[in-house]
Amino acid sequence: MCGVAGFVTRGQNISDYKNVIEKMTNSLEKRGPDDKGYALYKNAALGHRRLVVVDPEGGAQPMIKQQGDRTYTIVYNGELYNTEEVRTLLIEKGYAFNSYSDTEVLLTAYIEWKEECLKYINGIYAFGIWEDKYKTLFLARDPLGVKPLYYFYSEDTIVFASEIKAILLYPKVKPILDEEGFLEIFGLGPARTLGCGIFKGIREVPPSSYLYFNRDNMRLEKYWDLVAKEHKENFEDTVEHTRSLLIDAIERQLISDVPVCTFLSGGLDSSAISSIASNYFKNNNKGKLNTFSINYEDNLKYFKSSKFQPSDDTKYARIMADYLDSNHTEVILNNEDLANALLEAVLANDLPGMADIDSSLLLFCKEVRKKATVALSGECADEIFGGYPWFREENLDVDTFPWAKSLELRKSIINDEYKNLNLEEYVREKYQNTVNATPRLDDESVKDNKLRELFYLNIKWFMMTLLNRKDRMSMTNSLEVRVPFADYRLVEYAYNIPNSMKFYKGREKGLLREALKGILPDEILWRKKSPYPKTYNPIYEKLIRNNLIDILKNGNAPLNSLIDSKKVLNMVNDKKDIFNNPWYGQLMKKPQVMAYLIQINMWLNKYKVDIKI
Repeated sequence: MCGVAGFVTRGQNISDYKNVIEKMTNSLEKRGPDDKGYALYKNAALGHRRLVVVDPEGGAQPMIKQQGDRTYTIVYNGELYNTEEVRTLLIEKGYAFNSYSDTEVLLTAYIEWKEECLKYINGIYAFGIWEDKYKTLFLARDPLGVKPLYYFYSEDTIVFASEIKAILLYPKVKPILDEEGFLEIFGLGPARTLGCGIFKGIREVPPSSYLYFNRDNMRLEKYWDLVAKEHKENFEDTVEHTRSLLIDAIERQLISDVPVCTFLSGGLDSSAISSIASNYFKNNNKGKLNTFSINYEDNLKYFKSSKFQPSDDTKYARIMADYLDSNHTEVILNNEDLANALLEAVLANDLPGMADIDSSLLLFCKEVRKKATVALSGECADEIFGGYPWFREENLDVDTFPWAKSLELRKSIINDEYKNLNLEEYVREKYQNTVNATPRLDDESVKDNKLRELFYLNIKWFMMTLLNRKDRMSMTNSLEVRVPFADYRLVEYAYNIPNSMKFYKGREKGLLREALKGILPDEILWRKKSPYPKTYNPIYEKLIRNNLIDILKNGNAPLNSLIDSKKVLNMVNDKKDIFNNPWYGQLMKKPQVMAYLIQINMWLNKYKVDIKI
């Protein structure tokens, strides 16, 4: 994986802007510590930071390829999982290759097919291609948005990068929080509307979209989306088809010239990936698989089972590691380190995020990176196969984002100065827009129709939050994390499987469990869904509470210009648990909400955000 950056103007000669592109590119050093490169033209500058995964010698970027009198230059962050199939097609069309890297295949595919190249490739990617003769920039992002790509457009200039921090280094871009950003942070956060970069003027190329910028205009287009189709396979064939797609997705993502490992929580999804990966290693004489799990100091001592987190992972991760005979490492996080890493998580994300759910992953990835460069992780299975509690019957009448039923609490803590901003209407509009866009069949029942909406909402919203988190927390440690369940073929297929099959025998992910028979031991196969582990140690909550109280009592703290600090202080000191519903997802309750507010304050401070609401 890598970091990309660049800017293009329609008229101004920017060939002497080398210092700007260097600063932008170097801000992404953690995404690509192994190499760097720049390409400057009269109207364009491109930069690249490289994390070497495949073809150390032949994959250097920016990569330039000549076709007739046209020069094409690519900067690319990602991994193609069907490189050889696409290469074969291009060789048949007469193209020759100088390397075995996927970068050259991707660039050549664009030369041959232009934006249609996106129909041929399977992978995770965010890239930019500059064609100098006709002064055209092409940006594209993978179907599910695994890899990030931000941009800023103003009059005759477009600036793009893998992360917001690089865009903020361009002279025309200022760190401004406007009304839209405020409503996103307090109404939807840590989620974001697809395409929104929170800072004024900074946007995101949405997943499954491409952007053209040339002398005349800028055009943003969607190239892929889910389509509702009748499912014609019986249950047995559906189980086998699901198994086949999953195994293929995992095995394709094990290709690497550097050490590969898996995250192993002991849950269904990570265990499935680890088991299939382990078998692949054994069958291809690659030795034992390295697996990693996460926990916190003294967590078992304080863990309390709930409907959101029914069991601790430790026992099950050990069962699975023994089953695989993997080289297993348990990473135990210190709670003081967890609290201190909140700032590092903000700097990695360029935004307030999921509090210690972020900082714990950041610290975990830091340990994993000591032994591996590539990891496979189980995100996205819950969104496409129905693993979350909000897929249950009692939630089908909910007319808002089911993972964020905290709107009243969110509204109540806003500073009086901003009470006139209609937070509720803003959230409602974002929810309804997604519901209205849901691909559906005409003859489905009311219940199946509602579940269609829920799956689509999860893929477009909740899954994006987790993928953003996974990318930033891993890449700040120069660790590439791949997510096989986000293979677009598997997502397309699962979207049209009838709910009676998906929830086979009334179980969450019932179909997936059937597909994994023989791959997983029964103790794992039938284990009840439990989310990513968080800390329950009171030491952490005490540290966070004291930190937030200091902020709330500080008249100069920027957070206090946005919230009702007296009201929040009373909430923090109230011994009753007013956070009955999590702020977001299953994990963000009182300690995490306090940490989220701390992160907002850190973000406003560190990025010197100018509040213009």
